[in-house]
Amino acid sequence: MSKIKDFFRSRIASFSYAFQGILPVVRQERNVHIHIVAAIVVICAGVYFDLQAWEWICVTFAIGTVLTAEFFNSAIETLANVVYKDKNADIKKVKDIAAAAVLICAIAAAVVGCIIFIPKF
Repeated sequence: MSKIKDFFRSRIASFSYAFQGILPVVRQERNVHIHIVAAIVVICAGVYFDLQAWEWICVTFAIGTVLTAEFFNSAIETLANVVYKDKNADIKKVKDIAAAAVLICAIAAAVVGCIIFIPKF
């Protein structure tokens, strides 16, 4: 019985650590605010247009991908800033690449949104 309790305690702790990582990013990253507002608008539009299940799946994955990319970008930037206090060309390149990944995800999400929502207008 003790192993089962330990298992569930460690799972709960893992979720706790993950949730602790959400708030600092949401509070500090301006682009996350933009993505959250966009997600809310898309969800409201989805409810209004009564999206089909497959459309909700696409929208959910698009939103999730952009937010996940934004969180990875924030993690990379935070780590880079801790490791290198001074300006460094290689670190700038890493940070720029991480930001580009978010941009690519956002563009792909916008394309998904256009494919789903434009025919509904």
